[in-house]
Amino acid sequence: MAFDAFKNDDEAVNIEGDAFTVENGSDRVVFNGELEIRKDKAGLKAALALKDAVDSVVAALQADKALPEHAKDETVKPGKVDNPFA
Repeated sequence: MAFDAFKNDDEAVNIEGDAFTVENGSDRVVFNGELEIRKDKAGLKAALALKDAVDSVVAALQADKALPEHAKDETVKPGKVDNPFA
């Protein structure tokens, strides 16, 4: 299965079972987990899957002519919330 970076918000690729996950998003791709690549056929398969995901990210970024210098950070900042039980 080919990974198509930044094309949807619901695609995820698992490498080596659930040890390493690549989560697709329309504004970011997230790499999660730990991946051990051994010098064997299983290691080659994992390395190629990782390479496919990274290559897709790089190609999508390079093809975007309107790529901003920095993406807008949509992280919710901690703040004070009124106690609903008070």
